[in-house]
Amino acid sequence: MAVMPFDDRDGWIWMDGAFLPWREAKTHVLTHGLHYASGVFEGERCYAGNIFKLREHTERLIRSGRLLGFEIPYTADEIDAACIETVRRNGHAEAYVRPIAYRGSEMLAVSAQHTRIHLAIACWGWPNLFGENRMKGIRLSMARWRRPAPDTAPTASKATGLYMIGTLSKHQAEAEGFDDAMMLDHKGDVAEATGANAFFVFDGEVHTPTPVCFLDGITRRTVMRLARNRQMKVVERTIRAEELPKASEVFLAGTAAEVTPVRAIGEHGYTPARITETLIADYEALVRMSPAEVARLSA
Repeated sequence: MAVMPFDDRDGWIWMDGAFLPWREAKTHVLTHGLHYASGVFEGERCYAGNIFKLREHTERLIRSGRLLGFEIPYTADEIDAACIETVRRNGHAEAYVRPIAYRGSEMLAVSAQHTRIHLAIACWGWPNLFGENRMKGIRLSMARWRRPAPDTAPTASKATGLYMIGTLSKHQAEAEGFDDAMMLDHKGDVAEATGANAFFVFDGEVHTPTPVCFLDGITRRTVMRLARNRQMKVVERTIRAEELPKASEVFLAGTAAEVTPVRAIGEHGYTPARITETLIADYEALVRMSPAEVARLSA
Protein backbone atom coordinates (compact mmCIF):
# COMPACT_ATOMS: atom_id res chain seq x y z
CA MET A 1 0.00 0.00 0.00
CA ALA A 2 1.39 3.39 -1.01
CA VAL A 3 1.94 5.77 1.89
CA MET A 4 1.95 9.53 1.48
CA PRO A 5 4.89 10.87 3.50
CA PHE A 6 3.99 13.49 6.06
CA ASP A 7 6.81 15.83 5.11
CA ASP A 8 5.76 16.14 1.47
CA ARG A 9 2.17 17.33 1.32
CA ASP A 10 0.22 20.38 0.30
CA GLY A 11 -1.40 22.54 2.95
CA TRP A 12 -0.62 24.74 5.91
CA ILE A 13 0.75 24.12 9.39
CA TRP A 14 0.45 26.61 12.25
CA MET A 15 3.79 27.02 14.03
CA ASP A 16 4.46 29.41 16.90
CA GLY A 17 1.78 31.88 15.87
CA ALA A 18 2.14 31.85 12.08
CA PHE A 19 1.06 29.67 9.19
CA LEU A 20 3.78 28.03 7.12
CA PRO A 21 3.46 26.04 3.90
CA TRP A 22 3.35 22.36 4.89
CA ARG A 23 6.77 21.49 3.45
CA GLU A 24 8.43 24.42 5.23
CA ALA A 25 7.22 23.52 8.74
CA LYS A 26 10.50 22.17 10.11
CA THR A 27 12.43 21.94 13.36
CA HIS A 28 16.12 21.43 14.11
CA VAL A 29 17.56 17.93 14.48
CA LEU A 30 18.93 18.89 17.93
CA THR A 31 15.54 19.81 19.29
CA HIS A 32 15.23 18.66 22.91
CA GLY A 33 11.78 17.18 22.30
CA LEU A 34 13.25 14.79 19.74
CA HIS A 35 16.10 13.57 21.95
CA TYR A 36 14.43 13.51 25.37
CA ALA A 37 10.72 13.19 24.55
CA SER A 38 9.97 16.52 26.22
CA GLY A 39 6.78 16.99 24.24
CA VAL A 40 3.03 16.68 24.64
CA PHE A 41 0.32 16.43 22.02
CA GLU A 42 -3.37 16.06 21.35
CA GLY A 43 -5.43 14.11 18.85
CA GLU A 44 -8.69 15.78 17.86
CA ARG A 45 -11.32 15.14 15.21
CA CYS A 46 -13.27 17.64 13.20
CA TYR A 47 -16.73 16.51 12.11
CA ALA A 48 -18.90 18.59 9.77
CA GLY A 49 -16.63 21.59 10.34
CA ASN A 50 -16.56 21.43 14.16
CA ILE A 51 -13.68 20.09 16.27
CA PHE A 52 -15.27 17.73 18.77
CA LYS A 53 -14.73 18.82 22.40
CA LEU A 54 -11.97 21.21 21.35
CA ARG A 55 -11.72 23.03 24.67
CA GLU A 56 -11.34 19.78 26.62
CA HIS A 57 -8.49 18.76 24.35
CA THR A 58 -6.83 22.17 24.65
CA GLU A 59 -7.07 22.16 28.43
CA ARG A 60 -5.55 18.68 28.56
CA LEU A 61 -2.70 19.81 26.30
CA ILE A 62 -1.92 22.65 28.71
CA ARG A 63 -2.13 20.32 31.73
CA SER A 64 0.13 17.79 30.02
CA GLY A 65 2.76 20.46 29.43
CA ARG A 66 2.63 21.44 33.09
CA LEU A 67 3.06 17.80 34.13
CA LEU A 68 6.25 17.80 32.04
CA GLY A 69 7.39 21.01 33.71
CA PHE A 70 6.69 23.62 31.07
CA GLU A 71 4.08 26.22 30.24
CA ILE A 72 2.76 26.49 26.70
CA PRO A 73 3.06 30.19 25.77
CA TYR A 74 -0.51 30.53 24.48
CA THR A 75 -3.86 30.74 26.20
CA ALA A 76 -6.59 28.16 25.73
CA ASP A 77 -8.54 30.69 23.65
CA GLU A 78 -5.53 31.26 21.39
CA ILE A 79 -4.92 27.55 20.95
CA ASP A 80 -8.59 26.90 20.17
CA ALA A 81 -8.59 29.68 17.58
CA ALA A 82 -5.41 28.37 15.98
CA CYS A 83 -6.86 24.84 15.72
CA ILE A 84 -10.05 26.14 14.12
CA GLU A 85 -8.14 28.33 11.66
CA THR A 86 -5.79 25.46 10.75
CA VAL A 87 -8.76 23.32 9.78
CA ARG A 88 -10.35 26.19 7.84
CA ARG A 89 -7.19 27.17 6.00
CA ASN A 90 -6.62 23.58 4.89
CA GLY A 91 -10.19 23.36 3.58
CA HIS A 92 -11.31 20.41 5.70
CA ALA A 93 -14.78 19.67 6.99
CA GLU A 94 -13.72 16.23 8.24
CA ALA A 95 -10.19 16.02 9.62
CA TYR A 96 -7.82 14.80 12.29
CA VAL A 97 -6.12 17.66 14.17
CA ARG A 98 -2.72 17.32 15.85
CA PRO A 99 -1.41 20.07 18.18
CA ILE A 100 2.04 19.36 19.63
CA ALA A 101 4.10 21.35 22.13
CA TYR A 102 7.78 20.63 22.75
CA ARG A 103 11.08 21.96 24.09
CA GLY A 104 13.34 23.56 21.49
CA SER A 105 17.02 23.39 20.61
CA GLU A 106 18.53 26.03 22.92
CA MET A 107 19.84 23.32 25.27
CA LEU A 108 20.56 19.64 24.68
CA ALA A 109 21.03 17.79 27.93
CA VAL A 110 18.80 16.13 30.50
CA SER A 111 18.38 19.54 32.10
CA ALA A 112 16.76 21.96 29.68
CA GLN A 113 15.40 24.76 31.84
CA HIS A 114 16.03 27.48 29.27
CA THR A 115 14.60 25.94 26.14
CA ARG A 116 11.90 27.73 24.19
CA ILE A 117 8.51 25.98 24.20
CA HIS A 118 7.15 25.58 20.68
CA LEU A 119 3.59 24.83 19.58
CA ALA A 120 2.59 23.48 16.18
CA ILE A 121 -0.80 22.45 14.81
CA ALA A 122 -1.47 20.34 11.72
CA CYS A 123 -4.55 18.64 10.31
CA TRP A 124 -5.25 16.14 7.59
CA GLY A 125 -7.96 13.86 6.32
CA TRP A 126 -7.78 10.60 8.28
CA PRO A 127 -10.65 8.13 8.53
CA ASN A 128 -11.08 5.75 11.45
CA LEU A 129 -7.78 4.29 12.68
CA PHE A 130 -8.87 0.77 11.78
CA GLY A 131 -10.38 1.54 8.40
CA GLU A 132 -13.71 0.80 6.82
CA ASN A 133 -13.74 -2.84 7.95
CA ARG A 134 -13.64 -1.96 11.63
CA MET A 135 -17.35 -2.70 12.13
CA LYS A 136 -16.77 -6.44 11.84
CA GLY A 137 -14.50 -6.14 14.88
CA ILE A 138 -10.74 -5.97 15.22
CA ARG A 139 -8.34 -8.56 16.64
CA LEU A 140 -5.93 -7.76 19.47
CA SER A 141 -2.86 -9.61 20.65
CA MET A 142 -1.59 -9.41 24.23
CA ALA A 143 1.25 -6.91 24.44
CA ARG A 144 4.61 -7.85 25.86
CA TRP A 145 5.14 -4.32 27.21
CA ARG A 146 3.20 -2.95 30.18
CA ARG A 147 1.99 0.49 31.12
CA PRO A 148 4.31 2.01 33.73
CA ALA A 149 3.34 2.75 37.31
CA PRO A 150 2.16 6.32 37.98
CA ASP A 151 5.17 6.94 40.20
CA THR A 152 7.59 6.11 37.37
CA ALA A 153 6.21 8.34 34.60
CA PRO A 154 3.72 11.24 34.21
CA THR A 155 1.00 8.82 33.14
CA ALA A 156 -1.82 11.39 33.41
CA SER A 157 -0.25 13.40 30.58
CA LYS A 158 -0.49 12.85 26.84
CA ALA A 159 3.29 12.89 26.60
CA THR A 160 5.13 11.76 23.49
CA GLY A 161 7.48 9.41 25.36
CA LEU A 162 4.63 7.37 26.81
CA TYR A 163 3.73 6.16 23.30
CA MET A 164 7.05 4.41 22.63
CA ILE A 165 5.83 1.15 24.18
CA GLY A 166 2.57 1.55 22.28
CA THR A 167 4.48 1.64 18.99
CA LEU A 168 6.53 -1.41 19.98
CA SER A 169 3.39 -3.29 21.00
CA LYS A 170 1.43 -2.40 17.88
CA HIS A 171 4.30 -3.31 15.56
CA GLN A 172 4.56 -6.70 17.23
CA ALA A 173 0.81 -7.22 16.96
CA GLU A 174 0.81 -6.36 13.27
CA ALA A 175 3.75 -8.69 12.66
CA GLU A 176 1.64 -11.47 14.19
CA GLY A 177 -1.39 -10.67 12.03
CA PHE A 178 -3.40 -8.71 14.61
CA ASP A 179 -4.81 -5.18 14.33
CA ASP A 180 -3.63 -3.88 17.71
CA ALA A 181 -2.57 -5.05 21.16
CA MET A 182 -4.15 -5.09 24.60
CA MET A 183 -1.73 -3.78 27.21
CA LEU A 184 -1.57 -4.72 30.87
CA ASP A 185 -0.45 -2.36 33.60
CA HIS A 186 2.58 -2.68 35.87
CA LYS A 187 0.58 -4.97 38.19
CA GLY A 188 -0.53 -7.31 35.40
CA ASP A 189 -4.10 -5.99 35.26
CA VAL A 190 -5.87 -4.85 32.08
CA ALA A 191 -4.97 -1.29 31.04
CA GLU A 192 -5.79 -0.25 27.46
CA ALA A 193 -4.92 -0.81 23.81
CA THR A 194 -1.88 0.94 22.33
CA GLY A 195 -3.76 4.18 21.68
CA ALA A 196 -7.33 3.77 22.89
CA ASN A 197 -9.19 2.95 26.09
CA ALA A 198 -10.92 -0.41 26.50
CA PHE A 199 -14.45 -1.35 27.55
CA PHE A 200 -15.85 -4.78 28.42
CA VAL A 201 -19.41 -6.01 28.83
CA PHE A 202 -19.94 -8.39 31.76
CA ASP A 203 -23.46 -9.61 32.46
CA GLY A 204 -25.00 -6.68 30.59
CA GLU A 205 -22.90 -4.05 32.42
CA VAL A 206 -20.22 -1.84 30.88
CA HIS A 207 -16.89 -2.17 32.69
CA THR A 208 -13.70 -0.21 32.06
CA PRO A 209 -10.34 -0.18 33.87
CA THR A 210 -9.71 2.64 36.33
CA PRO A 211 -7.12 4.94 34.68
CA VAL A 212 -4.49 4.89 37.41
CA CYS A 213 -1.52 4.51 35.03
CA PHE A 214 -2.84 5.51 31.61
CA LEU A 215 -4.72 8.39 30.04
CA ASP A 216 -8.30 9.05 31.13
CA GLY A 217 -9.41 9.62 27.56
CA ILE A 218 -11.88 12.30 26.50
CA THR A 219 -13.60 9.74 24.25
CA ARG A 220 -13.57 7.31 27.18
CA ARG A 221 -15.47 9.75 29.39
CA THR A 222 -17.82 10.60 26.53
CA VAL A 223 -18.72 6.95 25.99
CA MET A 224 -19.28 6.44 29.72
CA ARG A 225 -21.75 9.34 29.75
CA LEU A 226 -23.53 8.01 26.65
CA ALA A 227 -23.87 4.60 28.31
CA ARG A 228 -25.31 6.14 31.49
CA ASN A 229 -27.71 8.22 29.40
CA ARG A 230 -28.99 4.88 28.08
CA GLN A 231 -29.47 3.68 31.69
CA MET A 232 -26.60 1.24 31.29
CA LYS A 233 -24.63 0.48 34.43
CA VAL A 234 -21.02 1.65 34.04
CA VAL A 235 -18.36 0.29 36.38
CA GLU A 236 -14.81 1.62 36.69
CA ARG A 237 -12.63 -0.95 38.42
CA THR A 238 -9.53 -3.09 38.30
CA ILE A 239 -10.04 -5.74 35.61
CA ARG A 240 -7.81 -8.77 35.92
CA ALA A 241 -6.33 -10.38 32.84
CA GLU A 242 -7.95 -13.71 33.71
CA GLU A 243 -11.38 -12.07 33.38
CA LEU A 244 -10.98 -11.43 29.65
CA PRO A 245 -12.62 -14.72 28.55
CA LYS A 246 -15.74 -13.87 30.59
CA ALA A 247 -16.64 -10.70 28.64
CA SER A 248 -19.44 -10.95 26.09
CA GLU A 249 -18.57 -7.74 24.21
CA VAL A 250 -15.39 -5.66 23.99
CA PHE A 251 -14.78 -2.34 22.30
CA LEU A 252 -12.18 0.42 22.18
CA ALA A 253 -12.75 4.17 22.46
CA GLY A 254 -10.42 6.95 21.40
CA THR A 255 -10.26 9.97 19.10
CA ALA A 256 -8.50 8.07 16.31
CA ALA A 257 -10.32 4.77 16.94
CA GLU A 258 -13.69 6.42 17.73
CA VAL A 259 -15.77 3.47 19.03
CA THR A 260 -14.43 0.25 17.53
CA PRO A 261 -15.70 -3.26 18.30
CA VAL A 262 -13.25 -6.04 19.20
CA ARG A 263 -13.86 -9.60 18.06
CA ALA A 264 -10.81 -11.24 19.57
CA ILE A 265 -8.12 -10.74 22.20
CA GLY A 266 -5.58 -13.45 21.64
CA GLU A 267 -7.49 -16.74 21.62
CA HIS A 268 -10.62 -15.27 23.21
CA GLY A 269 -13.49 -14.38 20.86
CA TYR A 270 -16.27 -11.82 21.27
CA THR A 271 -19.40 -10.90 19.34
CA PRO A 272 -20.22 -7.19 18.94
CA ALA A 273 -23.85 -6.89 19.94
CA ARG A 274 -26.50 -4.51 21.26
CA ILE A 275 -24.42 -2.50 23.74
CA THR A 276 -21.51 -1.94 21.36
CA GLU A 277 -23.81 -1.14 18.45
CA THR A 278 -25.88 1.30 20.53
CA LEU A 279 -22.83 3.21 21.76
CA ILE A 280 -21.32 3.37 18.28
CA ALA A 281 -24.55 4.90 16.96
CA ASP A 282 -24.87 7.33 19.87
CA TYR A 283 -21.25 8.44 19.54
CA GLU A 284 -21.53 8.96 15.80
CA ALA A 285 -24.64 11.08 16.34
CA LEU A 286 -23.06 13.12 19.14
CA VAL A 287 -19.89 14.10 17.26
CA ARG A 288 -21.97 15.63 14.47
CA MET A 289 -23.99 17.86 16.76
CA SER A 290 -23.16 21.52 17.17
CA PRO A 291 -20.65 22.44 19.91
CA ALA A 292 -23.53 24.00 21.89
CA GLU A 293 -25.55 20.78 21.75
CA VAL A 294 -22.50 18.72 22.73
CA ALA A 295 -21.85 21.00 25.70
CA ARG A 296 -25.49 20.78 26.81
CA LEU A 297 -25.52 16.98 26.63
CA SER A 298 -22.18 16.78 28.44
CA ALA A 299 -23.20 19.09 31.30
